[in-house]
Amino acid sequence: MNRLITTARALPTPEPELTVAYTPIRLEMPDRPPLALRLTAPAVGDALPIVVLSHGYGPSNVIPSKDGYAPLAQFWAERGIAVIQPTHASSRVGGLDPDLPDGPLYWRERVAEIRAILDQLAEVERQAPAVTGRLDHDRIAVAGHSFGGHTCALLLGARFEGKSYADPRICAGVLLAAPGRGGTDLTPEHATRYPFFDVDFTHLHSPTLVVCGADDTPHFTHRGPEWHADAFHDAPGGEALLTISGVGHGLGGIAGWDARETDREDPDALEATRRLSLAWLRTRLSIDDTAWPQSQVALEQNAPSIAKIALAR
Repeated sequence: MNRLITTARALPTPEPELTVAYTPIRLEMPDRPPLALRLTAPAVGDALPIVVLSHGYGPSNVIPSKDGYAPLAQFWAERGIAVIQPTHASSRVGGLDPDLPDGPLYWRERVAEIRAILDQLAEVERQAPAVTGRLDHDRIAVAGHSFGGHTCALLLGARFEGKSYADPRICAGVLLAAPGRGGTDLTPEHATRYPFFDVDFTHLHSPTLVVCGADDTPHFTHRGPEWHADAFHDAPGGEALLTISGVGHGLGGIAGWDARETDREDPDALEATRRLSLAWLRTRLSIDDTAWPQSQVALEQNAPSIAKIALAR
């Protein structure tokens, strides 16, 4: 019971159930140290759908790692989803040397890390005995915040320089305050520093929920908060756009409670982000076909001030 939540209580969500967590799980990768993961999953139940949660590149030392984003990971896991969190190569606390040629962001390596997780799900289960045989390898989604959204967009089908990084094992995705179009949509400085932001969303066909903060102020571009919605407008798979009112890039606090990434701490906005993204995932991953439609109705009728949903036509 969170006494700080008021308006978002009108949005339906399942009651939390007991979870188990394993950390660190380590997966071998060629020519580099092992990839460290956290797995948080329901303590009971079989054929659990999987979400791989890709962290951003924020200012904190530990939040951009397997140990961040507890407000999202724990919430989703308590309600039926197995959440896997890698410590990406870009992580300050546990990543690769930022001075190497692909550092510090390692956008290619981040994609390779999520592929490695999907390749080694059996090994993940071996190192997490309480979930052995309980994960559904055919129901996998990805979710990414900020730079993690760039990573997930590529895995969902967005292309860079005409090359596809899509992984057919991924059936859906959630892009949370993800970068928009690159190239001329960036400031000249950032277009030079981050050429890999110039992705083409028109090949992204996997069903995707795009989540934005209405008051986000992206410093990469001369545009406003609508820049973060580009994937919804450009991608054939852009199924829905969820805009959270009154908050910016941190969406009320998804990266961590009292964290530097949380530009504005807003318990109601955070709860709306958690409940509505969960509802979309529960419907998309065939847990509950009614979850997303019911949440849309509840938002419109009982809590319209907290968020807006636009659906693809």
